[in-house]
Amino acid sequence: IVELNAFYQFEKIMILGDINYNGARNIVPDDYNPKKVTEILREYKDKLIIIRGNCDSRIDEVVFNIPFFDSLKVEINEINFYLTHGDLFTKDSFPLGKGDVYIQGHTHVYELEEEKGVYFLNPGSITLPKIHEDKTFMIFNDEKNIVSLYNVDNKLLKTIIINK
Repeated sequence: IVELNAFYQFEKIMILGDINYNGARNIVPDDYNPKKVTEILREYKDKLIIIRGNCDSRIDEVVFNIPFFDSLKVEINEINFYLTHGDLFTKDSFPLGKGDVYIQGHTHVYELEEEKGVYFLNPGSITLPKIHEDKTFMIFNDEKNIVSLYNVDNKLLKTIIINK
């Protein structure tokens, strides 16, 4: 995140959960250091929106000293973005209408799809991707209403235009 933020100068950084723990089914990466992750992310406190994942504990929120949300609606350019991890709430949990955007994490599999004017997004994972080998993240360009999917080497993989 440090390198990506230095390059892109993000206004906001939205994390869709599973920040400090990878779950019992996943192998812990050799370079994984939850305490260091916490220290780094605290530096971006004013930019962060954190959605609680199924592997995040209540104590993580206390240690971060940043609110964790189970879900959150954010409006940007009159577009409704419904953010959730994807374990407690699904796309059927929200009043999605034409031009709305549903974003979840949980599966660690990236997705940029449109169905009947509703957009379904998943940024994948920058640490533990599933199915796809690329470690990925998304950027929303609020001047053009474009969501772009990149790998951590800044290679553009896919884009989608959000039409209201």
